[in-house]
Amino acid sequence: MAMKGRFHFYEGYSMKEVTFPVRVMYELGIKTLFVSNAAGGMNPGFKIGDLMVITDHINFFPEHPLRGKNFPTGPRFPDMHETYDQSLIKLASQIAREKKIRLQYGVYMGVQGPTFETPAEYKMYRILGGDTVGMSTVPEVIVAHHCGIRTFGISVVTDLGGFDIPVEVSHEEVQEAADKAQPIMTEIMREMIVRSEKLEHTKEEQFNTDHPTEDWKK
Repeated sequence: MAMKGRFHFYEGYSMKEVTFPVRVMYELGIKTLFVSNAAGGMNPGFKIGDLMVITDHINFFPEHPLRGKNFPTGPRFPDMHETYDQSLIKLASQIAREKKIRLQYGVYMGVQGPTFETPAEYKMYRILGGDTVGMSTVPEVIVAHHCGIRTFGISVVTDLGGFDIPVEVSHEEVQEAADKAQPIMTEIMREMIVRSEKLEHTKEEQFNTDHPTEDWKK
């Protein structure tokens, strides 16, 4: 099952509407969710056009997608220590090495939008531990995790911020950068979907993120 686009919180949709497609996927028996987004890069090791595999996220949305009556798909207070499937992250790293594709790894900061970040906000998000920042993904991933759906996420770095020299950002520039990175991301995603069907999901597999931006070279 594939979605064309998504519902964004900044468009005025409620969190229940934003995450409704994930609940439909669960009812259809979907076991694995692949998500992608365009994001601003705050890690000084990143450059425009990079692909960042999401190893974790920081939820900066003003409302939590699990707020309200708990769905029986998961516990009232779900553990979030491994939200992004480690075996899928490891698989992405393997595919990137085989195809000699530059991959970064890091933490995605999810914010409401719709404004792009101010220089001060970029710096704050970086201090908090974010490597990229965007206006989607986190709500859907939280609900997927609550439903027991394993998740893999990847960001296209479409602009940079938080550095000494402020850089103006436009939606057109973001779209252009995303379009250029699309073929590479599609290649990785296609291969991952094929291989993930044969991948045995085990919690014992771990992925080393001590030096996340260097692992792709190994």
